[in-house]
Amino acid sequence: MTSNNRRVFICGSALRGQPDHQNLQDAVFIGATATQPRYRLHVAGDDWHPAIHEVESGGISIPGEIYEMTQAQFEYLEANEPPNMYATDVYLENGEVATAFLYPKALIDEHNLPDISNTYGGWAAYKAREVKV
Repeated sequence: MTSNNRRVFICGSALRGQPDHQNLQDAVFIGATATQPRYRLHVAGDDWHPAIHEVESGGISIPGEIYEMTQAQFEYLEANEPPNMYATDVYLENGEVATAFLYPKALIDEHNLPDISNTYGGWAAYKAREVKV
């Protein structure tokens, strides 16, 4: 990784096979990973994207992917994130820290967004449930 690049954790609509994957442009796929069990996963944007926030207790490990991005790629991704998402550090299962986009807990509570943390096993699994017959 060059000094100008950053590692970004992706766990929602920009995952491989999801509709916003093109927002990663040509970012380098590093591999599948998951967070430490410090987060909760909710559904936001009329089922469009996940809303993740950090918790002090009762968190889960959220599966996702890690990418290496240039600053320009990151800025493009950030500009195409849904409203209210903000970039911050997240803690991965292997002890590394990466950048991810989280959602304000106050908005999750205000809009009573559905918590799918313990139901589907991640965003891709949640979205896949829609196509099962």
